[in-house]
Amino acid sequence: MSAAIESKEILVGGQFLISESQPEDTFIPEEQNEEQAMIRQMAHDFVNIEIDPVREKIEKQEPGLTPSLLEKLGELGLLGAHMPAEFGGMELDTNTNTIISDVFGSLGSFCVPFAAHTGIGMLPILYFGTEEQKQYYLPKLISGELKAAYCLTEPGSGSDALNAKTRADLSKDGSHYVVNGQKMWISNAGFADIFIVFAKIDGDKFTGFVVDAKSKGITLGDEEDKLGIKGSSTRQVFFENVEVPAKNVLGDIGKGHLIAFNALNIGRYKLGVMCIGGNKVVLKMAVNYANERQQFGQAIGNFGAIKYKLAEMAIRNFAAESAAYRTSQLMQDKKGMAMAEGKTFGEATRDAAEEYAIECSILKVLGSEVTDYCVDENVQIHGGIGFSEEYPAARAYRDSRINRIYEGTNEINRLLMVDQLFKRALKGQIDIVGPAWAVQKELASMPSMERLEGDYAEETKAIADFKKVILMTAGGAAKMQMDGKLNLKDEQELLMNCADMLIDLFSAESMLLRVKKLASMDKPQPQEVYDSMLQVYFHDVNARMSKNATDAIASFAEGDLLKTFLMGLKRFVKYPAVNVKEKRRLVADAVLKANDWCF
Repeated sequence: MSAAIESKEILVGGQFLISESQPEDTFIPEEQNEEQAMIRQMAHDFVNIEIDPVREKIEKQEPGLTPSLLEKLGELGLLGAHMPAEFGGMELDTNTNTIISDVFGSLGSFCVPFAAHTGIGMLPILYFGTEEQKQYYLPKLISGELKAAYCLTEPGSGSDALNAKTRADLSKDGSHYVVNGQKMWISNAGFADIFIVFAKIDGDKFTGFVVDAKSKGITLGDEEDKLGIKGSSTRQVFFENVEVPAKNVLGDIGKGHLIAFNALNIGRYKLGVMCIGGNKVVLKMAVNYANERQQFGQAIGNFGAIKYKLAEMAIRNFAAESAAYRTSQLMQDKKGMAMAEGKTFGEATRDAAEEYAIECSILKVLGSEVTDYCVDENVQIHGGIGFSEEYPAARAYRDSRINRIYEGTNEINRLLMVDQLFKRALKGQIDIVGPAWAVQKELASMPSMERLEGDYAEETKAIADFKKVILMTAGGAAKMQMDGKLNLKDEQELLMNCADMLIDLFSAESMLLRVKKLASMDKPQPQEVYDSMLQVYFHDVNARMSKNATDAIASFAEGDLLKTFLMGLKRFVKYPAVNVKEKRRLVADAVLKANDWCF
């Protein structure tokens, strides 16, 4: 690792709320190197050559097709791009793996078997497997010889995963465990060779196992008739007196929650990135149709109502993409430092994902909700054709809905990111109390009359003020809890408000860092287009900050205290008015001219 990286100060997870970042701290897609460009092209070629011609067959789950496509990815090395070289992986850096996930957002239903296999199917073994387990399973998973599935959810335990009823009992001779239970919504179940299974030993010790999918006593339910992602295999898995060798226990007995949660961190991150990649395809679909469809003597893309939709699709996805690649760089830096300290590739990868669990949850929620906006407006732009199953707009619309549910529902992820923030503060990992107290003291002083100067001065000040809004709101709620006047566990609406403010802050700041960096680079579009996207996004974030903070504060404060908070809020949400109509049109014209995603 270079001396530059060794001396670089890296923000810990959640620290973006109280610290200032610089453009050089982030990675943006426009600065990919030659090797990354080659990997991106390889991924694009796979989509164009192997996936596009057989999309209909994938949707119909033609027998053997999905496993064969996974094997082709194995031959290209793309199943092991994130795996150590000692097991046959490519051991690529985090940013390059993010690029692969970005491109593979265009895989449609095939996203699911790919992501389930390479993520929650492989990572538990990399993170927690014994050396023997890693040596046996990982090379075969990387090559595609074995396909993996992840068995966590049960009929009575979804978001509450630790309420599982599947049981494992050690045999009298200690050679194996006998597993009984039922799992549901298991992706890849129809063709998987191994299952990562979670069961409670003796009914109380939540533990992970690697289970041969062909073991006696395992049966599968029928394929689920799903709303979307119809090309993915989803079945129930039943375990009846299934004998699992004792050596197949994964990690420590009773510590299965560590496996489940650590695998989900990176899964949430990659889901967010894949959503962003898929959004680019949806935007292209929408802009192609807007350029082709003629009404009232001209292309519908000429109309302001359509320009608004295209611009919003581009702006929201650009913001999400900026946040994703910023997090990618954070994880890459963290992993590099951990390896320099002597940790293995697997340990360092796990620690980096765990460190940025808050950011991973942000990206999962942000990416999936931007996707929902994009696919909905894509159908609207297509009109009646968009409602027909003969055209791809309908399929994209159906496929998108699951993204807000799996890898932890968006509601759970919102609660988690705020909970993680408070836990990190209580453990002393980040200092929120000091900055929150500084905001309270600022509210008691006269507002500064200092004039803003320099490029992006308004946006830089807005970010600092947005942070104060969150610290003021969260600090006020925390104070009420300490005084015994509030129990935050019972205030989910308030926590959701705080989570939405965190999402807006992180995405807006990430976008600002990217646009600042672009100002000194060659880029696909004139700087005026990027500045327009930035200003529209900040204009809208400013309004959402005000709304979310007001809703949150009014839920725990009243009388003079409420007035004090609201006066402070007015001080901190003062991003200047923007002619968003003209700026959105500028962005829409750029994508209409390119007839594609062009950033």
